Amino acid sequence: QVQLAESGGGLVQPAGSLRLSCAASGSISSNYFMAWHRQALGKQRELVASISSGGIAYYADFVKGRFTISTDNAKNTAYLQMNSLEVEDTAVYYCYANFQGRQSWGQGTQVTISS
Repeated sequence: QVQLAESGGGLVQPAGSLRLSCAASGSISSNYFMAWHRQALGKQRELVASISSGGIAYYADFVKGRFTISTDNAKNTAYLQMNSLEVEDTAVYYCYANFQGRQSWGQGTQVTISS
C-alpha cells in the first residue's frame, strides 16, 4: 500500500508562486509514475503535470511555462512549482502515484488565487 501526504497549498495573489509537495511512503519503488491533478469547483478533475522515474515530464497546455514538476528520490517526494499563478488556477490539487501497479491518491490541498 502507498500513502501520499500533500502540503503547500494556500492563498496567494495573482502572479504569485506556490510549491506543492507530495511525500510518498509505504510500498514504494524506484520505478514510479507521479502526477498532479486539480479539480475546480463544479468542474471535472484534470491532469496538470506528470513525471516518470525516467525523468519524462508532461504538462497540460494551460500550465506550460508556468509550472514545473520534479521529484526528489532521496525524500520520496514529488513537487509542483507553480509560478505566475492565475485566478483560473484556483482548485484542489491532488497528487497521484503509481509504484509498479500500487496506486494512490493524496487527500488534496486547496490552492486559491485571489487579490
